[in-house]
Amino acid sequence: MIEVRDLHDWPTTEAEAVAIQERLRPLVRTDGEPAEVRTAAGLDVDYRESSDEIVAAVTVLDVETLSVVDSAVVRDRARFPYVSGLFAFREAPPLLAALQRLSVEPDVLVCDGQGLAHPRRFGLACHLGLLTDLPSIGVGKTPLGHFDQPAEPRGSWTPLHLNGEEVGRALRTRTGVKPVFVSPGHRHTLSAACDLVLRLTPTYRLPETTRAADRLGREG
Repeated sequence: MIEVRDLHDWPTTEAEAVAIQERLRPLVRTDGEPAEVRTAAGLDVDYRESSDEIVAAVTVLDVETLSVVDSAVVRDRARFPYVSGLFAFREAPPLLAALQRLSVEPDVLVCDGQGLAHPRRFGLACHLGLLTDLPSIGVGKTPLGHFDQPAEPRGSWTPLHLNGEEVGRALRTRTGVKPVFVSPGHRHTLSAACDLVLRLTPTYRLPETTRAADRLGREG
């Protein structure tokens, strides 16, 4: 079973949450990557309408075949308010619970969200990666920062900057389709993260890991 490190209590105020991010940020590593990525986990959260209920879904895919080899769903209620830059404190607890229900430990976590592309350089992918000590990356649908449009062909990219610092890349996963925004989470380089995202997007704009977790969450 995936172990979750006890690095902090879950906060009840915005000030406490920000303090946790600032304290943990120096512990994040963005060097190296798994020696071999055979399995990748997609993580996604579905918010039920007119309710504070959230459904956390995790799907583990075989990277070669893109078939689902394991999955888990956790239903919970949001225990932290909706605050920009602090989404992890709403989403991480049920996602961690779902990860702990897996029988297959993935080689990398692929989060539907940000890693270093975050105001305090500590997005959901950094937070989950640090708590599980698993390699992690963030793949966002919308940019958090400034970028120039990459060239049209699949695989083209441009740097994503936030406050003058390169925090990720705008990556074209489909020719002529708007890019996704890749940033390292923990124990993963940016270049290797982009290579993995391209392996996970043979047909669609979003990684198959994200698509599978999104389907599971909506069905759950």
